[in-house]
Amino acid sequence: MAWLHSSDTSFEETIIRILAFAGTIGNKRPVKTSTLLVFSILAALPAMAAVSLDAKDNTSVLSGTDPALKNLGKNATDVPAGKADEEFAAGNFAEAIRLAKPLAEVGDPDATYLMGFAHETGKGVEQSRDKAMGYYRKGVAKGHADSIYRLALILVSSGEPADAREAQTLLEKQAGKDPAVAGRILGELFVRGLFTAKPDAETGVSWWKKASAVGDIPSMSFLAAFYDGQMGFPDKKDPALANQYYGAAAAKGDTAAMINLGSRLLTGDAKLRDEKKGKEWIAKAIAAKNPAGHLALGAYQEGVKKDIEAAFAEYSKGAEAGQVDSMLRAAAMYAKGEGTKKDAEKATELLEKAAKAGSSQAHLELAAMILGEEKPDLAAAYVHLLSAANQGLAFAQNELGIFYLSGKLGGEDLSAALSWFGRAAQANFAPAQNNLATLHERGAGVPQNFENALKLYTLAAQQGHPDATLALARLNAAGAGTKQNLELAWALATIAGERGDKNAEAFITEVEKILSKEQLAGAKKELERLKSGKDPK
Repeated sequence: MAWLHSSDTSFEETIIRILAFAGTIGNKRPVKTSTLLVFSILAALPAMAAVSLDAKDNTSVLSGTDPALKNLGKNATDVPAGKADEEFAAGNFAEAIRLAKPLAEVGDPDATYLMGFAHETGKGVEQSRDKAMGYYRKGVAKGHADSIYRLALILVSSGEPADAREAQTLLEKQAGKDPAVAGRILGELFVRGLFTAKPDAETGVSWWKKASAVGDIPSMSFLAAFYDGQMGFPDKKDPALANQYYGAAAAKGDTAAMINLGSRLLTGDAKLRDEKKGKEWIAKAIAAKNPAGHLALGAYQEGVKKDIEAAFAEYSKGAEAGQVDSMLRAAAMYAKGEGTKKDAEKATELLEKAAKAGSSQAHLELAAMILGEEKPDLAAAYVHLLSAANQGLAFAQNELGIFYLSGKLGGEDLSAALSWFGRAAQANFAPAQNNLATLHERGAGVPQNFENALKLYTLAAQQGHPDATLALARLNAAGAGTKQNLELAWALATIAGERGDKNAEAFITEVEKILSKEQLAGAKKELERLKSGKDPK
């Protein structure tokens, strides 16, 4: 839920008229700093679509956690390495290693696996991919399923075709013994394109269907998400099939699937809606102690029934039960006074509670609220912004970069700004790509490099970023980082104007002064080419 909208960095309007032709692009281009726009925080409450909990299920085999360790420590007395497993699961890594290592040396497969995972993650021992793989290979030789899965994932992550082939062979052989887990992993790796040059949805789905046929709930959820259009294959979207697989997982007791199905029956495809059944499924999830059901019901009351008070009541129930997204929604309504009396103190209280629960969005909202005060506590705002950024929120990373540029922390820190812009840019966040390009173009904190600036502006422009689109126009007009192309510059500037860049019109006027009639005609053709779907270059 993007309640905040950053004011992207742009450049002085007076300079835009001359930079393209003066040959001074980059060394006279000042950077404006921005802060979070507080008036939009919690004030713009968008209608919610069907609730999706799939990203929070942590069922992905590539999520950074070990799928085989989910039951670590359970039935600890049943196996020789059980006590080591129990200590590892409790975070007592050194003790776990002390117990597991002698068992691994005499060939215990569970202890061998644990030593492999410890080396892979660097918990209790040195982090070493080679040592981890060595232990896993010993486990594979004994037919240890978890070792097979972990070794396959490491091999796939190398990016080497030979390793990918070995991983595929391991998993396909294991699928004969364990069609549920092996099929689930194979499905995901094919859909993500990690076995092939490009994603192979057909093969991936076939594996998930095999795993689902033997009762694998995560595979059912994957199929539901796939047909729900969440995996990047819009042509395969089929709401009815999505509901079918959500229903299959729900019937096996998966509460997240119950909520996903109920939400779609309430707020999804109009042809498939069924209020009675939708509410029944969500009620089952709530009865099974999944408070996210209140979030789904709140979204239904807000988006479909247009009953804001009823929506607030559901979000409040979810918040009281510790459901973070419900806390955020209730806080938004307190901040704006929708469905309840306006109460900034209660909004802040809920946001702080959500932040303590690990919500990066809550940290971001708190930073914005602080910065909007008449005399903001910059240190407190910085702490919240840093927390959100460290949790991987690209928006916060970009704003933190701007924060460092602003000098509000005691002085401009270009190195820190570059680092945070870079992290957000790697996440394909267009404003950060634009900001990073600006620093490369200007030579601020890094050597001036028009080629790098051009690449970064292009990435942002391809996502519709207006400032970046106009920046591409300027660079093409000046021949900076690329061959001079006034026709392309005019076309890009026109697109930038259509995207809302306020400086585009002045730039276009300057370019048209030196374009011949023939060139202007060519520029219009270039505009048609770009609008036909070809990326600006």
